Amino acid sequence: MNFHVIGIDDNREQSFSEEVASLITSHTVFSGGVRHHEIMRPYLPAGYEWIDITVPLDDVFRRYEAYDDVIVFASGDPLFFGFANTIRRKMPDAGLRVYPFFNSLQLLAHRLLSPYHDMHVVSLTGRSWNAFDEALILGYGTIGLLTDKKQHTPRDIAARMLEYGYDNYTMSIGELLGNKEQERVITLSIQEAAQQSFAFPNCIMLRQTARRARPFGIPDAEFHLLNGRAKMITKMPVRLVTLHALDLRDRNVFWDIGFCTGSVSIEARMQFPHLKVYAFEKRTEGAELMAKNSRRFGVPGIETFIGDFTEIDISMLPPPDTVFIGGHGGQMKEIIGRLEAKMPRGAVVVFNSVSEASRALFLESLDKERWTTVESIAVRVDDFNRIEVMRCKRK
Repeated sequence: MNFHVIGIDDNREQSFSEEVASLITSHTVFSGGVRHHEIMRPYLPAGYEWIDITVPLDDVFRRYEAYDDVIVFASGDPLFFGFANTIRRKMPDAGLRVYPFFNSLQLLAHRLLSPYHDMHVVSLTGRSWNAFDEALILGYGTIGLLTDKKQHTPRDIAARMLEYGYDNYTMSIGELLGNKEQERVITLSIQEAAQQSFAFPNCIMLRQTARRARPFGIPDAEFHLLNGRAKMITKMPVRLVTLHALDLRDRNVFWDIGFCTGSVSIEARMQFPHLKVYAFEKRTEGAELMAKNSRRFGVPGIETFIGDFTEIDISMLPPPDTVFIGGHGGQMKEIIGRLEAKMPRGAVVVFNSVSEASRALFLESLDKERWTTVESIAVRVDDFNRIEVMRCKRK
């Protein structure tokens, strides 16, 4: 079968090329969202059939299979986080022709007379915060955002930015772009945007007003500490060697077991913000420490679990391809056993031993048939503390 995907805007007075107008008048089966149907109704031929695009999408595609040709209307450029990509994924053998219009972020840039060649684009439409958090941490100068009307409205986005200290942007919101009667473009501070509601559909352009510091090696004294105890933190030099051993650049899922202040999780996420970070801590105080330190250093997106790691349900979590054991509470063998059952081949586990006894316990807990030690680095922070950073790999 064949799909013709036509991009439109929110204008109730559409103008089509001769080719597209001919396609519309010569077909009878059309599809799109409810809003697209409202816009296109006056242009459709008599006796047409319309297929609403609603979830579950599998039902929509089953209806498509009854026809040889379907015209689909989509917003803007159908290949820009659009429905044409869904067609390619769901029906890769179908014929596909795309007739694009400007996407919403292009329209917003045009209204603002703002160059957009260096815009970093993130879609939050029905997605998690991960890609947006990564963009904030990396500090892109211009960020374009596709929103939704549930959990990722401009107000929600502004609130998240303020929670983690990202008030160093202005927010321009384009509402109902292309609708001659209702279109509005407004530029606000992040504080102002967090207090307002906006018509949907809308999109956002964030423009940076100042750079935010992103240190490599956060000074220990800047962290909120467990009961103010300076010894209860992985010291900065050791932390950086630990990050080296974890080999995070090409990893995707990082588990931090026994995070305490959260220093390793936060440093890892700050330097490698693509990571999905899951942090575990037995002490109940850990939740507040992680929250405070994550906000202080502008590092959203770390998922925290409080309780004994050997008892926490990890069945629904993605398998980690890298793990740091920052604390074991005398349960090293049990922890390693759970990791062996969860971690894929090639995954890495790192442990910092502070004594010969802890070193021996770690090595004894590893099944020699499943693990190989690939690196060990001794670090001395002061005259008394010698720490061995040990890296093992899952066979």
